Amino acid sequence: MRTIAVLNQKGGVGKTTTVVNVAAALAAAGRKVVAIDLDPQAHLTIHLGVEPQTIQAGAYEVLIQSADFMQNLMPVRPNLWLLAANINLVGAETELVSVVGREIILREAMQGSQDQFDFCLIDCAPSLGLLSLNALVAAQEVLIPLQPHFLALQGFGKLLQTVDLVNKRINPHIRVTGVLLCMYDTRASLPNEVRADIERFLMNARGSNSAWAEAKILPTFIRRNIKLAEAPSYGKTIFEYDSACNGAEDYRKVANFFLGITEPASSAPSSEAQAQSENARPAQVGAGKPPDPTPPVAPIEIVSVQLPVPQCYRPEPIWTEPPANPQTDASAPAI
Repeated sequence: MRTIAVLNQKGGVGKTTTVVNVAAALAAAGRKVVAIDLDPQAHLTIHLGVEPQTIQAGAYEVLIQSADFMQNLMPVRPNLWLLAANINLVGAETELVSVVGREIILREAMQGSQDQFDFCLIDCAPSLGLLSLNALVAAQEVLIPLQPHFLALQGFGKLLQTVDLVNKRINPHIRVTGVLLCMYDTRASLPNEVRADIERFLMNARGSNSAWAEAKILPTFIRRNIKLAEAPSYGKTIFEYDSACNGAEDYRKVANFFLGITEPASSAPSSEAQAQSENARPAQVGAGKPPDPTPPVAPIEIVSVQLPVPQCYRPEPIWTEPPANPQTDASAPAI
């Protein structure tokens, strides 16, 4: 089983979204996948359509009560199993402080499942505490989702140092596989500058003994896509919610990266490349005819799409009209 910890101590960078959709894509490709929710917020559990309040046993029971790992997995999709989380996981770090060997509990619990699955993806909490440490000890690889902003880079070095310490002291097999750039805005110049800075940093580590010596930026990035933000409220993966959107296309490429599948190059040149090649051709004097005028553009028909309201969202009125006051001056303007 190939175990990958999806880790970043900064919140809101796309960890849960990455775990859900990469796991779903790998499962759709016929691989047996288990997803582990180690975040007390239980966003991975909710994203896959499971209510945390209904969990009888999950990650907390495995870590604290030595519950059986395999027996507490629940099938959530074909080829996809989940070790769920709930609010009880908040107290796990406090309860583990005095436990001997507290950082290897998850690894020992997973030993019997190594031959049962092809991939294991761990959604880590946005911190570098005992829960994330258990994930690093149990995994062989680390995938770092990163938003290409300046502030997101501030904790990047600290995160790499933590992985390196785990590699040297507890888990010599752990390595940083790569960095996945999420919420990438192709229209702005800042993401390209941040990407170049990370590439230079990783290139400087080549040949060293660090845990990120072979790390690289994944050849694909996750574009900004509102569908990725809408899918969790329906308890669906992006492929179930909108399989044709940019988010689904991007996460298919990430899954192919882990499967070792190279994306085929497009045989048709882009419109920009065609324009450059046509401009590069020497014009033949007296040959041809003047270009046709620009054809008229057909009007765009605006279609209104009504999305269903998710079950978990029932808006309540927050303001009501005040009762009529017969003493109110009729000439006063209405508010």
